[in-house]
Amino acid sequence: MTEKRDYRDTVFLPKTDFPMKAGLPAKEPRIAARWEEEGLYQQIRAAREGREKFILHDGPPYANGDMHIGHALNHILKDMVCRSQSLLGKDAPYVPGWDCHGLPIEWKVEEKYRKKKQNKDEVPPREFRQECRDYAQHWVDTQRSQLKRLGISGDWDNPYLTMQFDSEAGIVTELLKFAESGQLYRGAKPVMWSPVEKTALAEAEVEYEDITSTQIDVAFEIVESPIEALKGAYAVIWTTTPWTIPVNQALAYGPEVDYLLVRLRISETTQHLAGTTSTNVMSGYVSDGRVFLVARDRIREFASRIEASLNAASDRTDGKTFTVTAEDYYREVGDFDPYDSRYSHSGKSLAGTVARHPMHHLGGFYAEPRPLLPGDFVTTDSGTGLVHMAPDHGEDDFDLCKAHGIGPKFVVDAGGVYKDDWLWLGADDLDDEGKPRRRSVINPGFNAPDGPICSDLRAVGALLSARNDETTRHSYPHSWRSKAKVIYRCTPQWFVPMDKPVKPFDFPTAVPDALGAAVALGVQADHTATLRETALAEIEKTRFVPAKGQNRIRSMVEGRPDWVLSRQRAWGVPITLFVDRKSGEYLVDPQVNRRIIEAIRTEGVDGWDPDSAAQLLGPDYNPDDYEMVKDILDVWFDSGCTHAFVLESGRWPDLQSPADLYLEGSDQHRGWFQSSLLESCATRGRAPYKAVLTHGFTMAADGRKMSKSLGNSIDPLKVMEEFGADIIRLWALSVDFTEDHRIGPEILKGVGDSYRKLRNTFRYMLGALDGFSDDEKVEVADMPELERYVLALLGELDGKLRQAIADFDFNAYTRALTDFANEDLSAFFFDIRKDRLYCDAPDGLERRAYRTVLDVLFHALVRYAAPVLVFTAEEVWGTRYPTSGSVHLLEWPEVPAVEADMARWETIRETRAEALERIEPLRREKVIGSSLQAEVTVPTEIEGVDWAELFISSTVHHGDWAVTKSDHHKCGRCWRHLPEVAEDGDLCGRCETVVARMDEKA
Repeated sequence: MTEKRDYRDTVFLPKTDFPMKAGLPAKEPRIAARWEEEGLYQQIRAAREGREKFILHDGPPYANGDMHIGHALNHILKDMVCRSQSLLGKDAPYVPGWDCHGLPIEWKVEEKYRKKKQNKDEVPPREFRQECRDYAQHWVDTQRSQLKRLGISGDWDNPYLTMQFDSEAGIVTELLKFAESGQLYRGAKPVMWSPVEKTALAEAEVEYEDITSTQIDVAFEIVESPIEALKGAYAVIWTTTPWTIPVNQALAYGPEVDYLLVRLRISETTQHLAGTTSTNVMSGYVSDGRVFLVARDRIREFASRIEASLNAASDRTDGKTFTVTAEDYYREVGDFDPYDSRYSHSGKSLAGTVARHPMHHLGGFYAEPRPLLPGDFVTTDSGTGLVHMAPDHGEDDFDLCKAHGIGPKFVVDAGGVYKDDWLWLGADDLDDEGKPRRRSVINPGFNAPDGPICSDLRAVGALLSARNDETTRHSYPHSWRSKAKVIYRCTPQWFVPMDKPVKPFDFPTAVPDALGAAVALGVQADHTATLRETALAEIEKTRFVPAKGQNRIRSMVEGRPDWVLSRQRAWGVPITLFVDRKSGEYLVDPQVNRRIIEAIRTEGVDGWDPDSAAQLLGPDYNPDDYEMVKDILDVWFDSGCTHAFVLESGRWPDLQSPADLYLEGSDQHRGWFQSSLLESCATRGRAPYKAVLTHGFTMAADGRKMSKSLGNSIDPLKVMEEFGADIIRLWALSVDFTEDHRIGPEILKGVGDSYRKLRNTFRYMLGALDGFSDDEKVEVADMPELERYVLALLGELDGKLRQAIADFDFNAYTRALTDFANEDLSAFFFDIRKDRLYCDAPDGLERRAYRTVLDVLFHALVRYAAPVLVFTAEEVWGTRYPTSGSVHLLEWPEVPAVEADMARWETIRETRAEALERIEPLRREKVIGSSLQAEVTVPTEIEGVDWAELFISSTVHHGDWAVTKSDHHKCGRCWRHLPEVAEDGDLCGRCETVVARMDEKA
């Protein structure tokens, strides 16, 4: 028997140096280093010069700690935006920035002193601020390195920092615009205050946690009323902040609430071995015979709290329990009827009623009358329908009391401690050992049922109930930095009014020549409007992605109080105002403002120094006549000004204002998005952005919040070390980032599988295109139908990707790209055409057409993938074109417009899928070795379709579905089983011709 020839060397197999194993952790840093050495970012800027701009303005992350997975997601999304816009041919620069002032950095620097048991207040201010500056710079450098490793393209050598002197001068410039236009005032209002950090906080600096608090019911004796029956009765209030009772100044009622006068009957039950004895008594805990004023809808809950408190306070060892039942406390001994008009009162009828403080016997402040005032905020959702008013410690309290001429007392200091000279809780308030009682309002012991507040109220018979257990859990604000409770505290602060009509504004006088670009941005408003009105109007003009973000920020702006600008710390931009000591008005003088701005530009925040007061004020003013404000600005004001000193300053000439897009986490609706909106609306009359894109938060794989204690955190730095940055990028751009989303080891494993499929797609194309040249190209009109269909699919993909970029829907972008590569190419087109590639003659029309389409696909897909897989796309491009520069300099591909009968091809593909599914069992059961041995009978007849080629099978017949093993012999070169092959190992007609020509050339 003659030995058959081995034809393997006659098959045109793909050939490429592009490795299947990615090796990203080692390869990516080398690519990034080359980009930096070659100045790729600057090359892109030069290539896009003069093009339509797309400006994404970077919201500054805080310079405090390593990059975490949230940072990674945020910056990958920003990078995707800029790269995709650049790919579309736009000039899309990216200037990164950092927020460098504020409490978190100051707190960290203070820790060093606390560990040494030193007082940071004893450190010279300049020295302390320099330590803060050094600390921030360290983390800027660290995060910059980490973000560059992530493949983020940007002006890394020239970022913006809020602590740069030019930036600080820009922030002061914006502040003085507020001052010149009359949009600043100093007032005493309750603000959220951190006793631990000793400063006011913005809403964006607060997080809410469930806690247990002591809830108490307190009786205030009514001493005056136009309603005779109320005299001598007790108005009952309920609160979860006992510490505010020492500064109570009034009670509030709901004008539309119905109130009843009631007495309580309490049953004392004793359990005996022989049985149970029950006696009706009036407990001394609530005092016999007293009448209480409570909202009709809250009586049952009021009595329930008293019952629970009585039993918690009683000695249970004697078997006694107290019971307060509904039917008991709705009735009264004798002829008292709680529904009688004499005892049932509408809220409106309580006007003119006056109570007295439970501690009135102390005299002075506590002997003053406590009027009952109408409050629209009073409801019957909880409590008693009556609310005690402490204007020092509540917004509603402050506003209602102010409207009736009652002001705050300022008796709680910055550390949350009642001052020594306060009457009730002052220095003479001693415990049994003669020591002052603890007076910290956030100290649990101070507020406990047996603490000084409750004990003193109980001693005078005013405490009706007091409990602190798991049934009293409620949401309470905490500082997101120190995690300590915050309080509402009334202190003098600087505010921007939300509802003050502002005259048409223009601010050239406050702007020095160095910021000349900002002068031209002064806006002349058409009419007088409030800041709230302007901001709400601009929200309606702004595009929000997702759309629900618009409702969220609108509701926040609609209901927000005046903007508190001042903070009582050291590390930040000062509120650069001189206040007249006699009038209390701040100085508005353009020349003084110029000197202030220039001093900040020259020395940074140290330029606002008491020793420089005379120089800053100039010869026209006496420094002794003016107070130099010591407060610093809220850091949200700092970052809210970035649109001014970054986009408009001219320092980054590629930028412009307003920005096309702001992109941050959804929490920034109450943070940076809002502070930027308010700052720009107040100074320019418009929003600083055209569109706002928000992303959700990254959760652990099980949906829980990530935390070190749970051990479920994913460190992007470690992921890059193990898998590479492109894996994190593919994950970030594959999830629905507009909602909360997940990451974990298994999720990353799935992302890795998706990456390998994409990489293998590129590897196959690189190998299949080995040696391809323009001379080989085939015109679309001369191509087989399958090639034209694939080009039509590419055209559809192109449209989907363009739309995804327009929608900022990067999940859809990445999914469309990967689905096309996997389903339309690898599993379909490449699978069918590998026979043509391997076995057709190099000059054959079908093979040339296939390689022409592969070339089109390559140029399109490598560009489409470049914003997602920045390192891999560069490797792919460099493998084929090692001397053609970076893939990131390329623009969106020109895809040929090809029409195809999509309905026809949908039927073809459905039939093919059915055939492959029917072939698979024979292959799995080893009846056949591959689909090439299968003989298929198919019921579908479509003119011009080569089913055997599509099925990658032997022969195909028409009839009812059937799959059998072919009895034809196998071609020794293409391995197809065909009737024309005489014996196994012989050649089919096509292969015989190709081999003969190759032999001739050899």
